[in-house]
Amino acid sequence: MDLEVVSAAFLPPVFTGKNYHVWDVRMESFLDANDLWDVTEQDYVIPTLTHNSTVEQIKNEKDMKQRKSKARACLYAAVAPTIFNIIMTLKIGCEIRNFLKHEYKSNEMVKGMQVMNLIREFEMQRMRDLETIKEYFDKLLAIANNVRLLGTEFSDSRIVQKNLFTLPEKYEAVISSMKMAKDISSITLVELLNALQTQEQRKLIREHEKICKSQQQQGQAKVVEDQPQKEQLFPVSCLATNYSTECWLIDSGCTNHMTYDRELFREHDKTTIFKVRIGNGAYITAKRKGTVAIEGHTSLKLIDYVLYVLEINQNLLSVPRLLEKGYKEMGAYIVVKGKGTVAIE
Repeated sequence: MDLEVVSAAFLPPVFTGKNYHVWDVRMESFLDANDLWDVTEQDYVIPTLTHNSTVEQIKNEKDMKQRKSKARACLYAAVAPTIFNIIMTLKIGCEIRNFLKHEYKSNEMVKGMQVMNLIREFEMQRMRDLETIKEYFDKLLAIANNVRLLGTEFSDSRIVQKNLFTLPEKYEAVISSMKMAKDISSITLVELLNALQTQEQRKLIREHEKICKSQQQQGQAKVVEDQPQKEQLFPVSCLATNYSTECWLIDSGCTNHMTYDRELFREHDKTTIFKVRIGNGAYITAKRKGTVAIEGHTSLKLIDYVLYVLEINQNLLSVPRLLEKGYKEMGAYIVVKGKGTVAIE
């Protein structure tokens, strides 16, 4: 087949019936790289061999035929199936190119309308909130290059001015400094792009640092209830000691009170199940929650929302939970206003 002679190094651009002027430029480059451009520009006659033709003449005749076949194969491969059905009866490369040029290349009036539409599209462009500087520049350059391909001049300075006057307010500081440093007409696209990308990257770095700092401040001890469809698990810290069941360890890393002694509960809810992640990354289960009575120095303290966790061997009081309930931290004590103290040991 003729298509088999097309170089496998790279494939030709495919013309779908739109943007002929773009395809024509790319196709010219492709054919020229394969030494076939002249074959599609003008047809030539292959000399007829005689019975006394030389080896050189035979080789030349074969090469000329092969170049014609390659050019035709390249053009066949460079069009969409619907267009191939139209040109399949044409057998000469230059005839195929001339037909496509006549059918699809815009006349001057149509080109003028296309240029007007592209310029209108260019003027209406504005940078979107989630769009990067590079994406916005690429969009403007693509429109400008399409105008140029239609034979109309479109300067880089016009693209620079478009950016200077339409970019969001967050880039105003960079633009103002560039205007003060040099004349607007002398600012190149590359200079403007580099300056704006630098600010954009700095802003992203600052935002990333803020997020990291916020995450560090959130702490590592969290507990949530099991949910049927989506489970959220948070870490808690858990220290093992040999204290008796009457002792409670104050833990600033826990977000919930926890005990392993069921007898301490005054009341509890058996229907609630929790997942708890401890400091080493493993998960343990809290089978209920309830209220526990703790003996203070002056009175009995009722601590609610205490989790029942069998897999720990130390009762834990959560400092954040106590502070939420109105306790205040004072040295080695948690203090309840007007109600005495509970010692922290």
